[in-house]
Amino acid sequence: MSLADSVLAVNNDLPIRTDKPVHSGKVRSVYWLTDADSRRLIQDKGYDVPEDTPLAIMVISDRISAFDCIFHGEGNLQGIPGKGAALNAISNHWFSLFAQNGLADSHILDIPHPFVWIVQKARPIKVEAICRQYITGSMWRAYSKGERVFCGITLPEGLSKDQKLPELLITPSTKGILTGIPGVPAQDDVNISRSDIEANYQAFGFEKPQDIDLYETLLKQGFKVISDALAKLDQVFVDTKFEFGYVNDKNGQSKLIYMDEVGTPDSSRIWDGPAYREGKIVENSKEGFRQFLLNHFDDADILLNKDRMPEREALARDNDLPLEAMMNVSRTYTGVAEKVTGRSIALPTNPKADIIKVLREQYDLIV
Repeated sequence: MSLADSVLAVNNDLPIRTDKPVHSGKVRSVYWLTDADSRRLIQDKGYDVPEDTPLAIMVISDRISAFDCIFHGEGNLQGIPGKGAALNAISNHWFSLFAQNGLADSHILDIPHPFVWIVQKARPIKVEAICRQYITGSMWRAYSKGERVFCGITLPEGLSKDQKLPELLITPSTKGILTGIPGVPAQDDVNISRSDIEANYQAFGFEKPQDIDLYETLLKQGFKVISDALAKLDQVFVDTKFEFGYVNDKNGQSKLIYMDEVGTPDSSRIWDGPAYREGKIVENSKEGFRQFLLNHFDDADILLNKDRMPEREALARDNDLPLEAMMNVSRTYTGVAEKVTGRSIALPTNPKADIIKVLREQYDLIV
């Protein structure tokens, strides 16, 4: 097996039976099942959802995205070995802990393969729910330039880079481009305040005003579960994002659930505890890869300046990153997964064939 063969880079070409276009994101591809297959699986597998719930197969890839671009490495390495399986394993572990602690459900109904989730269709909240326990990254850059108000929250004077904040902060941003909301620019990933959400709760996808309190509660509870578990591993949970949506339970009642991945090196900053106590930052997340890219290329402004997107896309397309840099990311992701789950992450010899075999033999979903 070559290293390149162990990577699942293209995940939108699987022969999964569907009557809708495959949605391919930066990392995951979504195959919406036919109504007949959804109903069959709900009955045969005993999924605890209404019988007419639309289901999808969600397949993760090993692609690595940073600064809104997909990067690749030497030797035709089109992704990070072990990354997809590590991300899914970490999310699966946290979702299991959420259930043990009586938190909300997630969109995941079944895990046929380390790269695959079977999920129920949800009505997404159009908010990136971000929690921050330390001041770093973009918040620190703005703070160091004199900004003190973030998402309607005023920070105190005298904070230092990378220090723990006086309290856990919720600093939401828009998910997708929303139009017609007063004071909120029609662009993706714009910082918003709780008052913005309260004044326009339906535009952000909330079904009722009191669900804003519930989403904040679930955000804080989820953060605490992960933070406490990582602390036992001497890892610092710095910040993260959650996504939420609505589904109907078997009685037809709407409920708020967790969506997408949670507590992963892609969606969070995680620092090494011993290094932090010595005054050093060791990133156990994608932030380490981002910092590598900023140092690797001569003109870091290309990666940071949204007005230079065509140059950035060319940079990602035309440059093979050093193999060692790609493997450093692999070690980070698989290392976090192994710490969190207590199990090793095995590199598959042919992940696409494995997925097809499972979905054919156990779910009858391959055409």
